[in-house]
Amino acid sequence: MPNESSRVLVINPGSTSTKFGVYARAGAEFVHTIRHGDEELERFRGRPMVERLDYRAGLIEKALDEAGYGPAGRFGKGFEAVAGRGGLLPPMECGTYLVDETMVEELHLARRGEHASNLGALLALRFAQAAGVTAYIVDPVTVDEWQQCARLSGSPLVPRVSIAHVLNTKAVARRFAHEREHMYEALRLIVVHMGSGVTVSAHRDGRMIDNNSIEEGPFGADRTGGLPVRGLVKLCFSGQYTQSELDRHVFGGGGMFAYLGTRDLKEVGRRLDAGDREAAQVLDAMVYQIAKEVGAMAVVLQGKVDAVLLTGGMAYSERVVSRLRAYLEWIAPVTVYPGEDELQALAEGVFRVLDGEEVAKRMGTQA
Repeated sequence: MPNESSRVLVINPGSTSTKFGVYARAGAEFVHTIRHGDEELERFRGRPMVERLDYRAGLIEKALDEAGYGPAGRFGKGFEAVAGRGGLLPPMECGTYLVDETMVEELHLARRGEHASNLGALLALRFAQAAGVTAYIVDPVTVDEWQQCARLSGSPLVPRVSIAHVLNTKAVARRFAHEREHMYEALRLIVVHMGSGVTVSAHRDGRMIDNNSIEEGPFGADRTGGLPVRGLVKLCFSGQYTQSELDRHVFGGGGMFAYLGTRDLKEVGRRLDAGDREAAQVLDAMVYQIAKEVGAMAVVLQGKVDAVLLTGGMAYSERVVSRLRAYLEWIAPVTVYPGEDELQALAEGVFRVLDGEEVAKRMGTQA
């Protein structure tokens, strides 16, 4: 029988914040967010992400101690495991993974890029060692369960690579299946995660068989999604921008922000209410592109779709949801799960392992 009083610590490091919490099987017991201001970001600018590990670990430790979870409090007595957000690792199947030496080495080398999510496993390992328990990651962003025909891009020089909002996407798909009293593996789903970027994915037989990566698909709050290729090539060789400037534009300075100067959908809504035509055109275009990508994933599932699930921060917007419904309800019923509770998803992955519902994997040994 599972110990209902046992707790896990979960950590989700982002570019400008570190979110963490203490979870029991019944749900969150303590959740906290540390914001990282301009001073910190400037201090570490241009340096490897791992150099922020000590600094962020110290902030987490201080907050846990103040909340009564320090070595002299409940932290030292009751944590059963620690989990961190998975970073830019090699392609992996979905699941819960042990943080081992191979993973730590990969994250230190950062061969697939520098990102704050690379700190997730390293922070989890540090706190797990202090508590004498095991560290895990769950459904990292590089989960790749694509069918083979999805892998070719059209040029062997530019292969397709799966980097997506897997953690929340998989959690929402499992949640929907549980609510409907179905097995996730028995459903054919399209999940639309709408955050700063947009991930639209097709799920069959318990696998995410295709999805747009961060370099593809619809534009979002501040990401361009797919762009006209020859126009982008011309821009790259125009001499007007450096590589880093263009990279920041497509990933952080594009999308809705590039057109309207804001990432805030509430602000866009206020502009719409004031009769701003440009805001209306941009929002309509973004919704249109998201809907087109859902249509593509419906084709991937050969038109047999049990449900379309909308999630992420933009799913709080009734404007966005109602317009998407108008495009999508002919494909399948639409269910909305606003927000992205990635801390909860991390905890659920660990509890599946602790309760014997799933076997923890190691990098390079997944089936």
